[in-house]
Amino acid sequence: MSEFIGLTVLITGAAGGIGRAMAEGFAAAGARLALVDINDASALARDLGPDHRAFALDLADPDAIAREVPRIGEAMGIDILINNAGLGIVFPAETPRVEDWDATMAVNLRAPWLMASAALPWLKRSGRGRVVNVSSQAGVIAIPEHAAYGASKAGLNLLTKVLAVEWAGFGITVNAIAPTVVETPMALVGWSGEKGEQARRDIPVGRFAQPAEIAAAARYLASAEAGIVTGAVLMADGGYSVR
Repeated sequence: MSEFIGLTVLITGAAGGIGRAMAEGFAAAGARLALVDINDASALARDLGPDHRAFALDLADPDAIAREVPRIGEAMGIDILINNAGLGIVFPAETPRVEDWDATMAVNLRAPWLMASAALPWLKRSGRGRVVNVSSQAGVIAIPEHAAYGASKAGLNLLTKVLAVEWAGFGITVNAIAPTVVETPMALVGWSGEKGEQARRDIPVGRFAQPAEIAAAARYLASAEAGIVTGAVLMADGGYSVR
């Protein structure tokens, strides 16, 4: 469990269910963490130990990203970037909710691009830079009421591939994880009752993903052993997309 000793992992959405699981897993493996969230993640940083720091950042604000990421890089370095934060706004495609569409694209697609671009100088300096984007099965298959969310994640999948090609020469790998519903408190609000039960029945393994499973996938893609893997979209959906 010493794979990441001496390396800094920047995790966005660190205060949420998946982000917390990622933080705990990377910390246990020896990483130094930059915990980024729009909410206060300082309690999590304290719980994990003195080597970790929390940074408040609104990912919908490009100027804030441009300011904060270099600050993190100068203070801690950035070897691994985990673009985990996302908005899960869903609505029928026939409904012209332009503000919700724009907010979804800003956080789910534009922010990972801007975060990666801002972190690039430190990822290059690392010698083994890694970017892991948290996408979704909704970026690969069509799910009703997921036009905005699915389009943002489909865009993130292609962004992942473009960055992988452009940055391979720097020794940087760029990959994505595409989970099914992950059992976090926020997700279970939207997938409760019969809707959630039906969704579980539709998944071949018969259940939703656990945050620790997505965190484990992120650690693999960030590891030295995954150095040959780049431009991949790792489906973590219990077989839903291959039915």
